[in-house]
Amino acid sequence: MDLTLLRLENGSAVRVLLWSAAAIVLLMGARAAWLLRESVELTRRSEPLQHAPEQPSKRLLIVGDSTAVGTGASGAQASVAGLLGQSFPNLLINNRSQDGATFADLLSQLSGHDHFDMVLVMAGGNDVIRLRGMEALHRDVERVTQRARQLAELVVLMPAGNVGNAPFFLAPVSWLMTWRSRKLHALVREAAATHSALYVNLFHESADDPFVLQPQLNATDGLHPSDAGYQLWFSELMVQADVRARLSAPSHSR
Repeated sequence: MDLTLLRLENGSAVRVLLWSAAAIVLLMGARAAWLLRESVELTRRSEPLQHAPEQPSKRLLIVGDSTAVGTGASGAQASVAGLLGQSFPNLLINNRSQDGATFADLLSQLSGHDHFDMVLVMAGGNDVIRLRGMEALHRDVERVTQRARQLAELVVLMPAGNVGNAPFFLAPVSWLMTWRSRKLHALVREAAATHSALYVNLFHESADDPFVLQPQLNATDGLHPSDAGYQLWFSELMVQADVRARLSAPSHSR
């Protein structure tokens, strides 16, 4: 083969590869920008549900991040807090959660001297995404769990599922997010055992994750649960923590 022709063909192949790589980068950037805009809009519309019946039978405190707020749901009633309110009409729900909160932020949400029958902690996703150091995260999870136990006999820790499986992330970033999510759940599980709290496990590997197998469980930003996703989380909370029986037991709040 003529060497000049070979060089021309190789040069053309390189240019095609470069243009293809550039196109992929641009598409990924455009996709990320669109999903971020969706996430910002969902956050703007979200508001933590509060429920204050005249004569509450039990008192629940919810602390956490956007998943505790219910970001991604069509409304507060479709969030975990909203579903709890519908299932337990006489349950007082004080929801102090905030979008963007990390475990470090939860100590301020747990301030005050009021006591509750149950504290539900829904956080961890932001710690995973923001690449917070595991040592600091370990410390914060311990402090939050210990503080929550000072406010209630029943503390339930329900961190976000496998963040790496969220459609928002693509490989290889998704692999890192999965590794960090696995570490988060190990820390939360350990803290629950140490402080006599309950741990609700929402972590799944990709092959058996409902949020992978059923895309409709994800909100439009590919990062938060949809109404159906929160319904699934609520069901896991009810089963794994036996919430119905526990909230029906005699009150121990002080």
